[in-house]
Amino acid sequence: MKFLWNLILSGFLALKEYIALHVLTCLIPAFLLAGAIVTFLSKDVILKYLGGSAKKIISFPLSAISSIFLAVCSCTVIPIAAGIYFRGGGIGPAFIFLWVAPASNILALIYTGAIIGYDMALSRIIVAFLMSFLIGLLMTWIFIKEERERVKEFAVIDTENEKVSIIKKKDFILLILLVITLLAPNYLVPKGPYFKKVIVFLIFSGITFLYAFIFKTKEEILKWLNETLWFVKIIFPLLLLGVFIVGILGGILKREWIEPLLGGNRILSSFFATIIGALSYFATLTEAPFVHTLMKFGMGKGPALALLLTGPGASLPNFLAVSRIFGLKKAITYAILIIILGTFSGWFIGNFIF
Repeated sequence: MKFLWNLILSGFLALKEYIALHVLTCLIPAFLLAGAIVTFLSKDVILKYLGGSAKKIISFPLSAISSIFLAVCSCTVIPIAAGIYFRGGGIGPAFIFLWVAPASNILALIYTGAIIGYDMALSRIIVAFLMSFLIGLLMTWIFIKEERERVKEFAVIDTENEKVSIIKKKDFILLILLVITLLAPNYLVPKGPYFKKVIVFLIFSGITFLYAFIFKTKEEILKWLNETLWFVKIIFPLLLLGVFIVGILGGILKREWIEPLLGGNRILSSFFATIIGALSYFATLTEAPFVHTLMKFGMGKGPALALLLTGPGASLPNFLAVSRIFGLKKAITYAILIIILGTFSGWFIGNFIF
């Protein structure tokens, strides 16, 4: 009975930490940004550059490169990717955002280089980009029938032949302010007391809403907030459930069970690393010190890279929320692809590069 109570307590402690450290400065601005994307960004232009019928040679690199500037975790990126998807973006670009932003954003790369080494940081970004293109291609190919139906559903005027405004100037400034509000706490306060991040968030969110009340109409603001609320209602409860389950798993797993499985650069070591990453939850920047600690106990560089990618790039809360937004089949397919590609990448890098 005491053991069961301790597991439940571990779940609530993880939930408490998640709410205290991530909801205010991460999820709230991410939800607001997602709502703004749906409300203010031109559907025509999203369809042109990121839609299902867009050229993959343009949409995939554009998604990947844009993603590296979003210093967000696997949960925070979901409403952003969903906003793009429901605005007409293709399944490939949407899942590239889901993968690259948490797995290989620029802040995480800098932090990884400082703690573990820049050879690991360089490998992380190269592998993340290659995996993102494979994930985008495979998700598009596997769900090609559905994607074709979505292309018909979102069919609009030929944007190649007509000049379409991507976004109004006032809306663009609002989106930029929201992006700054999302990124500023992590970029300006990468370490230190959490209240400093809260202060940074409050300052930039105050500026953002002041701008909105000055330059946007009441109807536009209400539409934006309604879209934001839709993302909150459909995603947030599952994120909390996932974090609670991860907390329970953390109470079960023991260090002496895990470390022997991750030694060397065997393919099984990389596989176990991806499984740990898929079942855990890492806020952005927390994965590097965790992996560094495991490496001190003999974890190979290959499994370390696999965990650096899958830890922040995928998680149980992420899986639950993705299944709600994109459907269970897509969530399962995405998780399987991450595990397979992450395992092979860790094994290959560990044996043939390092």
